[in-house]
Amino acid sequence: MSVFVDRITKSFGAKNVLDQISLQVLDGEFTVLLGPSGCGKSTLLRVIAGLETADSGSIQIAGRDVTQLEPRDRDVSMVFQSYALYPHMTVAANIGYPLKIRKTPAIEATALIAEVAERLGLTRLLQSYPRQLSGGERQRVALARAMVRRPKLFLMDEPLSNLDAQLRAKMRGELKHLQHELKTATIYVTHDQAEAMTLAHRIAVMSQGRILQYGTPAEIYNRPSNRFVATFVGSPPMNLLEQADGTALAIRPEHVEVASAPASGWLPARVWLSEQLGNETLVQLKTESQIITARLPPDTSWTFDQPVWYRFRTDRVLQLPVETQEKRP
Repeated sequence: MSVFVDRITKSFGAKNVLDQISLQVLDGEFTVLLGPSGCGKSTLLRVIAGLETADSGSIQIAGRDVTQLEPRDRDVSMVFQSYALYPHMTVAANIGYPLKIRKTPAIEATALIAEVAERLGLTRLLQSYPRQLSGGERQRVALARAMVRRPKLFLMDEPLSNLDAQLRAKMRGELKHLQHELKTATIYVTHDQAEAMTLAHRIAVMSQGRILQYGTPAEIYNRPSNRFVATFVGSPPMNLLEQADGTALAIRPEHVEVASAPASGWLPARVWLSEQLGNETLVQLKTESQIITARLPPDTSWTFDQPVWYRFRTDRVLQLPVETQEKRP
C-alpha cells in the first residue's frame, strides 16, 4: 500500500498554505513531515485525511483516487496531539469506538480490542477510565484506537508532544517498534528533529508550504540541499560560511577540529563560549568574520577568550546553492 500526493495546493484566504506539494510514501514506510510551526505540515496531513479540502491536486491511497472522498471512506486512522479520549468511556470502549461506528459484530470487536490491547500493554487497563491513566497510557490508548480497525494508512499529528522528555523518548521507541511490526504506511507530523531522525524511514522537510528536501535521515543530515535544511536539522545546526558568489560552505560542528597550539594550515580564533554538557563539549569560536561551533570530546576544557586554532575536515564540507529556492516570491 502506497500513498501518492500530487501537486496539492491549499489557501486560507490570501494565505497560500500548501504550494504544489508532491509526496510519495511507499508500502510500510514511516514518513515524517518535519518543519517549524506554520509551515503547512498539519494542514497537509488534514488534507490527506479528508478533514480539509485541497484547492487543487490529487491524492491516491493504495492506487485509489481519494481526493473527493469523505474521511470515513479513505480507510485512514488519525492520532492527534490531544488524545481525544472519551472521558465517560472505559479504555476498552474508547479503543472499540471505531468498530462500533462501523457496526462490527460484538464477538469480532471484542477479539480485536483484546488483540490490540495486548500488543500495546493495555490489557490490565481495559476497564479503567482515561482520568485514571498516565499520559503515556492515554497515548497508547489513542494509538490502539487508531490501530484496531487495521487501516491502510496511519496519520499522526504530533502525538507525543504533550509528554515529558523522558516519556517521549520511551514512546518513540515503542512507536518505532510497533510500526515495524505492523508494516502499515505512516505519515507523522512533528517539529521535533529528534523524533524525525529516530522514527523516519524518510523525512520531508517543510517550510512556507513547500517540501524543501525529501530523503532518509542520513541524507537530510549529511547532505542538506539548502540553507534551511542545513540550519533546521541538527543541534547545534550546521556552520554556514557565506561566499561572495552567493553560495555557502556548510559543515557540521563535529567536523570542526580545534587545537590549543598553532599548526600548518590551521586558522586562529578565540573561545567565545564553552559548554560542557557531560557527554560532549560545545565550543563557539570567534573568528574575524563569524562565530563557528565545534562539537568536541567531553573532557575538553577551554577558558573564555582563550586563543585556539581550528580547521575543517575538508571531505565533510558541503557547498550549498545560492539562496533562491527557499524564498517565496
